[in-house]
Amino acid sequence: MVAAEELLGRFASGELQFKKRNEICRLLGVSSRGGRDALFRLLDEAEAEGKLARDERGRLATPERLGLVTGTVQGSGRGFGFLLREGGPDLFLPPRALHGALHGDTVLARVVGGERGDEAAVYSVVRRGMRRVAGTYYRDGRGGVVEPDERRLGGEIRVRGGVRAASGEKVLVRIDAWPDGRSPEGTVEEVLGRSGDLAAEEEAILRAHGLREEFPPAALREAEKAAAEPVSVRSRRDFRGECVITIDGDHSRDFDDAVTLTREGGVYRLGVHIADVSHYVKRGGEADKEAYARGTSVYFPDRVLPMLPECLSNGACSLNEGEDRYTLSCVMAVDGKGRVTDRTIVRGVIRSSARMTYGDVNAILAGDEALRKRYAPLVPMLEQMRDLAAILRGKRDARGGVDLDLPEAEISVQGDAIEVRARERGVSERIIEEFMILANETVAEFVTGFELPFLYRVHEKPSEEKASAFLEYLKGMGVQARFRPENVRPRDYAAVLDSLEGSPLRAVVNGVMLRSMSKAKYSAENGGHFGLASACYCHFTSPIRRYPDLIVHRVLGCILDGEAERAQKSFASFVQNAAVACSECERRADEAERDVDELYKVWSMRGHVGERFEGVVSGVTSFGLFVELENTVEGRVRVESLPEDEYTYVEERALLQGKRRAYRLGERMEIVVAACDIGARRCEFLPADGAGAPRAAEKQAPARRAAKKGAGRPSAAPRGAGKKARGDGKSAGKKGGGRAPARRRPGGRRKK
Repeated sequence: MVAAEELLGRFASGELQFKKRNEICRLLGVSSRGGRDALFRLLDEAEAEGKLARDERGRLATPERLGLVTGTVQGSGRGFGFLLREGGPDLFLPPRALHGALHGDTVLARVVGGERGDEAAVYSVVRRGMRRVAGTYYRDGRGGVVEPDERRLGGEIRVRGGVRAASGEKVLVRIDAWPDGRSPEGTVEEVLGRSGDLAAEEEAILRAHGLREEFPPAALREAEKAAAEPVSVRSRRDFRGECVITIDGDHSRDFDDAVTLTREGGVYRLGVHIADVSHYVKRGGEADKEAYARGTSVYFPDRVLPMLPECLSNGACSLNEGEDRYTLSCVMAVDGKGRVTDRTIVRGVIRSSARMTYGDVNAILAGDEALRKRYAPLVPMLEQMRDLAAILRGKRDARGGVDLDLPEAEISVQGDAIEVRARERGVSERIIEEFMILANETVAEFVTGFELPFLYRVHEKPSEEKASAFLEYLKGMGVQARFRPENVRPRDYAAVLDSLEGSPLRAVVNGVMLRSMSKAKYSAENGGHFGLASACYCHFTSPIRRYPDLIVHRVLGCILDGEAERAQKSFASFVQNAAVACSECERRADEAERDVDELYKVWSMRGHVGERFEGVVSGVTSFGLFVELENTVEGRVRVESLPEDEYTYVEERALLQGKRRAYRLGERMEIVVAACDIGARRCEFLPADGAGAPRAAEKQAPARRAAKKGAGRPSAAPRGAGKKARGDGKSAGKKGGGRAPARRRPGGRRKK
């Protein structure tokens, strides 16, 4: 029987292009009923995966031969959408061209040109992106509907049955049908509480993203048994006599990296010790299966959904002060130019000498006498760490690393009180960032030399189309930039940011730059890391909360045990599938964290309705402005709320131009908080210079509204200019993503 790879190969060669299923059976010599059924299943699977498609006559062909492109639909909530493509420019989808596709769906589409040459029409839906949706239930004359929290879905979901709910309750609905030309239909699976209640709204986000708190009993039992094992130094290097410390946030409880540093002459000896999770979580076990399904720990202001059970994540695997712990240790000799001249990677045992916090280390290095006296034995090492981090940062800057350091929120919850402020990033955060980046690069280069299956962290360079669009945007903003879009280099982007140092435009341009980049992902092939200007990179430093790091540890373990051949056989096909699965889990976690952060931000502003704040215009569109306050809360100012004028939106300059005044990205603006829409997770602002008047009370729950149908192309942008993106964080190895600012775990540790 023909295999799937062979079948697709025959399509690629042209032999089977534009043939119907029965004709394909004949050409392949398949005549038995069982053989035909098996072949039809392969063809159906290829169609379901978007590898094949049918033309108007029912003939099968590859999407490329049909002139089709693959992408993900991004809805607008106003009838139209956009087709997002990796490696190509986004395309506009008018309402008439969606053909039943919804936000989040993976589709095949045909480029149709249109007025501006960038329109597409959906040809077929390959995979539905949202099958479970949280929203507010309302009764009507035909039974009931759910208004989704995800407004980009653009309409209501008709309820066909399930758990009974009352109007105004927050529910989770499973979409069962997508009737052509009508609203999706679904079944209510769970009632989560009253719409507008903080706990119900947060729970709805978790459910909508498929996140869960509880671990299966079998996984818990296995983890507890492993955690109870005593620590032994046998067959490991004993580092317990060295001064090893952890540096994390005030509220961190899982410590998966520890560092130590000595200096002899002009050479630094840096030890990066990472929790040896692979010792406790055996491949194929119940805890491992659950960790793979979760992919990553997910961090919210009020809780953490860990990848591993707490007995491991906060217990046996956590490098707690004064306790013996297993590690995979990377010890590097680094010269005065930041070059690694020697490296040793071993299994080790450490005992952390001190649990340090970012705040205390920053204060020590700033000269706090009380803390310097308290931690006197550590002060020389901390000062040497500061010096080495500066050397490493200088080396990365010299090779063109892009510092996408956008403002991030620090959200603290004390009982019912929620405080949002911009997170300050000090010297200690950069120390850990640089040390983790160096360890990740060193391990990646070490393993690559063995030519084994491996999981890389890849950040591809921007496509020519997106780099060209970014260059045009810079010209429109009056920012000088000289680079070739067809071969843009990291140092080209870094030079743009350097030229804007001290300018209010820097943060805005930084955000637009980020959206011009590809999204960082995991890959079985080494494609380098554009943002870090690194030729070879992996995630090694966070195995407690990131499954890709655990894979890296296992491959590394095979090498250390002299069993490279076992790794070749064991991981060859696995890393291909794991790269896709881990990237998807990361995307899901990033979106959930972003949504919950926005919920808490809007909730925190409820008590400030009617108050004045100063912010920066972070987005300009044809329908208004987005303004970001100093605490990172962002809100919308509708164009009708601006002082009366005749406004024209100048897209290439991201400018809203009136006859009497103009609004542009980066300028400061004083606003009044007008309303806080909890359901939409959005603040509404008014300009403080006299236009409009603040409403007396915020919306506690989303009002019932009919689905808006956009009639034509919006003049928006650059699209997404008013939206927060996420990215490739603990620039040191503590998490990752790509088109957006890095997110941090509690305590400020960024992921990269």
